[in-house]
Amino acid sequence: MRYRPLGATGLTVSEIGFGAASWWGKPRFDEAAAVRLVHAAIEGGVTFFDTGSSYCAGEAEPRLGRALKGRDASRLVVATKAGTFHAGGGRIGRNFSPAAVTASAERSLRNLGLDVLPLLQLHGPDLADLTDDLVDALKGLKARGLVRTLGVNSFDARVIERTIGMPAFDAVMIDYNVLRLDREPLIARATLAGKAVLAGMALAMGHTGYQVVRIRAPRDLWYAARALARHRADVVRGARFGFLNQVEGMTGAQAALAFVLDNPRVACAVIGTTRLSHLEDNISASGLTLPPEIEARVRQTIPMPF
Repeated sequence: MRYRPLGATGLTVSEIGFGAASWWGKPRFDEAAAVRLVHAAIEGGVTFFDTGSSYCAGEAEPRLGRALKGRDASRLVVATKAGTFHAGGGRIGRNFSPAAVTASAERSLRNLGLDVLPLLQLHGPDLADLTDDLVDALKGLKARGLVRTLGVNSFDARVIERTIGMPAFDAVMIDYNVLRLDREPLIARATLAGKAVLAGMALAMGHTGYQVVRIRAPRDLWYAARALARHRADVVRGARFGFLNQVEGMTGAQAALAFVLDNPRVACAVIGTTRLSHLEDNISASGLTLPPEIEARVRQTIPMPF
């Protein structure tokens, strides 16, 4: 595993991160299997773990906390998110008030079994949510020693642009993968401003080469239904990247990750999985270099708009 600086925070992270979310955090996924994945990730050199207070109906954080119990967390950078919460009935609520975000961070510490949150990110805020009062509350969490660094997770370019100009924030997490070359100028501006950049959805949710139709277990049906309901356009676009599965010496997932990590401005590419073989495959992408002709083909397949 290779490691990269997390912007100007003084922290170092593995260039492959583990996303503790989606099916991994659901009670329907066996907890022993979920814990084994976290332990295997740590043993494979992963030091960055990303989760959220609202993930998996609020089950992801406590599960990750149980998985980390008894493990040396001194080298780990555990990131969680505030501003959204499980509202029941499969709904996600939003509350970016200073009091709610503060309470969320305090609850996350208990859920994760940590004394300090290495990274707390606002989860999908609107521009109007980024108030001075909220920033003051976040600074207060740092002053109390409860949070070490702050970030924003958003797929809204306007929100990321605003965050880049706000000194209080240390990191941004955006969707960056072979389908989202349009994020590269934003990534460049963020790093120029000293912000760490985390690549969420680094595998394009497995949409490259119609991975979504490979059904082997109930969890695959869940992922397929979600993809077709929420990301149908990406599924169609992803079909044009089947050539990534034909790169010599790499799997398709490794090729997709190698493309993301070829961008030196990316601190960490975050992946999610419920299969040990997939985890090991993704970890092995660290240090791989995509052949120049394949990178060129990626850029020609869906050219970046100008």
